[in-house]
Amino acid sequence: MMRKTLAATLLLFAATQLAPAQGSPARAALDSPYTVEYYYKVQWGHQQEFLDLFLRNHYPLLKKVQESGRILSVKIETPANHTTEDGRWDYRVTIRFKNSALGTTDNPDEGRLIRELWPDQERYRREEQRRFEILLGHWDLPVTDITPR
Repeated sequence: MMRKTLAATLLLFAATQLAPAQGSPARAALDSPYTVEYYYKVQWGHQQEFLDLFLRNHYPLLKKVQESGRILSVKIETPANHTTEDGRWDYRVTIRFKNSALGTTDNPDEGRLIRELWPDQERYRREEQRRFEILLGHWDLPVTDITPR
């Protein structure tokens, strides 16, 4: 009886240590693509201004980084319908990075790329400041694809 109890205890311990916690995503392999959804909630009446600034001053940078291979894809979406104010978001930018290391570390080339893409650095800084002035909320959500293969 003691052997059965010990075996059952060991089996239960192993299962809880090896299985992910309920609701937690499966761990992605280090060389697998890594996806992050970036959500933006903008002050009412400023959604188009935010989008214009984003497309002018951030999207070109994302596309340049994509050319380098660090980013695999960039997708910009807006909801078709509205939700409650507390759950509202205006734009979602989904970025698939080549791997989790590239998705969670700073890009050492970013400063150089910004100077190349926007020679008028004063205008760039002013417009980026404005983009964040009209922003009510921003959050990043790493997601894991758990679709069975």
